[in-house]
Amino acid sequence: MAIDCSPSRPLRLDDVERWDAETDVLIVGFGIAGACAAIEARNAGARVDVFEVASAGGGSAALSGGEFYLGGGGGTPAQRAAGFEDATDDFFKYLMMAGGPGADEARVRRYADNAVAHFHWLAEQGIPFKGTYLPGKWLEPLTDDTLIWSGSEAAWPFAQQARPAPRGHAAQLPGWGAGKLIMEKLCARALERGATAHCNARALALVADRNDAVHGVVVRIDGEPRAVRAHRGVVLCAGGFICNEAMLRTYAPLVLGCPNPTTGGNDDGSGIRMGISVGAAAIHMDQFFATRPFFPPESLVKGIFVNELGQRFINEDAYHGRVTHYMLRQPNGRAWLLVDDEIFARPVTNPNVDIAAVGETWDEVERELGLPAGELTHTVEGYNRHAAQGADPLWHKQAAFLKPLTQAPFAALSYCPADYPASMFTLGGLWTATDGRVLTPAGEAVPGLFAAGRTACGLPRWGEGYSSGMSLGDSSFFGRQAGQAAARQQARIIR
Repeated sequence: MAIDCSPSRPLRLDDVERWDAETDVLIVGFGIAGACAAIEARNAGARVDVFEVASAGGGSAALSGGEFYLGGGGGTPAQRAAGFEDATDDFFKYLMMAGGPGADEARVRRYADNAVAHFHWLAEQGIPFKGTYLPGKWLEPLTDDTLIWSGSEAAWPFAQQARPAPRGHAAQLPGWGAGKLIMEKLCARALERGATAHCNARALALVADRNDAVHGVVVRIDGEPRAVRAHRGVVLCAGGFICNEAMLRTYAPLVLGCPNPTTGGNDDGSGIRMGISVGAAAIHMDQFFATRPFFPPESLVKGIFVNELGQRFINEDAYHGRVTHYMLRQPNGRAWLLVDDEIFARPVTNPNVDIAAVGETWDEVERELGLPAGELTHTVEGYNRHAAQGADPLWHKQAAFLKPLTQAPFAALSYCPADYPASMFTLGGLWTATDGRVLTPAGEAVPGLFAAGRTACGLPRWGEGYSSGMSLGDSSFFGRQAGQAAARQQARIIR
């Protein structure tokens, strides 16, 4: 079949010569959102076909640390076992703050009210959770423990408005990288429930009528484009757009040149472009996650970050991604972590960190960095004076991480872009209702179209508020909502 279309231009319904295949719910992408959508659509009795561009399911989630951001309801079993009570209102307030200026209150409320039930649903799909707590500051557990502090919950300004609790829930797997285990379980469950997966299948475009109602997808399989009809709905779960330089240039130029995109390699924005092609709104497209992890070890949190003016700019006990966003905004993007001999260590994720300056006094460090005379020493003197009193009046770092930097030799670890490039992925995407229906700029639903995961703009939509586990939590939960909603649609008769 000769087909003229692209992700940015749908194939019109009256141009379809024939349907090569038919299903009830058609899902584009077999990552975590697509797998959860498939499970729930099958549970609702719909025929489900999933089309995945890679040779196997998993997506970017399979490369993740395997954490879900969960809480509320008085606490998950892991939280309760560790002695943490997590009120839904506190969980809700934190998520609203983390969502930034554009937080979606309805979406946050739906997630906060149902997160504990979602934890149990994940366990029912075969994802193992040991249920134990790992204290301290970690990127993800190096052990097989479940519960960690994975955001800025205990840091200013979040802790002043929402009672803090650890909410990162990692699947049970010793060491890093439990995302692969999670995706093995979810993809297997989708297939066990009766979904049909088609790999090495690239979605080329939506099939839509002249009113932009969606009726199917054009998919390339074995080099041939095929028109697949969806009687009830299409669910786009095709990831974000960190791999699409043209889209980054248009929407998120601050990410351009990122040498370390956090992706499975197929986050090319095609799902977002398909949605836009039928009138959908794309929101918060400038937002992105970024990180240069500076802990573990936890001792480094007791250091202080300064910019090229010799000034502090963030409370160092905040989530590493939030700290990185503040780094990126400093003059020329340059930043250094100042440490003394007592707390010096090399960050686990960057053991070859560049030690930009060493000195027996802070004056020597200042001169070696080439900073304005007296500025860095003034900053350190003020910090040390307050830290000795257990206070941080400028940035409100927790007392547990306050320590005067007084034991020589002193050092400055470089967190400048040339020495330590950040890792990033995009957060913007299609505007959706809480049940996954894709919306136009006027807030009207695009008939037959749903989205979830990073193709949609979900709970994490502000880089400064991101917490580890938000993407897997959001993608799995709202993937479920989209699969359920699509399966509930009445089958459409095309004459």
